[in-house]
Amino acid sequence: MSTPITLPTRRLDPAFVEKLKSLTAGDSIRVTQTVRVGGRKWEAVTEGTFRGINYLATGVTTERVKEDDIVVPTVHFTKKNGELASISIDEQTRIEKV
Repeated sequence: MSTPITLPTRRLDPAFVEKLKSLTAGDSIRVTQTVRVGGRKWEAVTEGTFRGINYLATGVTTERVKEDDIVVPTVHFTKKNGELASISIDEQTRIEKV
């Protein structure tokens, strides 16, 4: 992947970025993310087959300048049950080949 992988407001670990760039379609991956609700937090883990990385452009529902959009990297994969899944990565996300 030649497009840089960046977050809108924080920095990703360069080693993690290189790991993401090394993934190819068909790789088996395990995704671990930290979920936080109020004062509680826990890890959510899922596995699947890597399909690709893209960017999700989000923003407000009114017409504003393009610079107001938030653009986040998104990993697309297929779960073992065939479900297509996508996750937006943050600085706490871990992805490993399995």
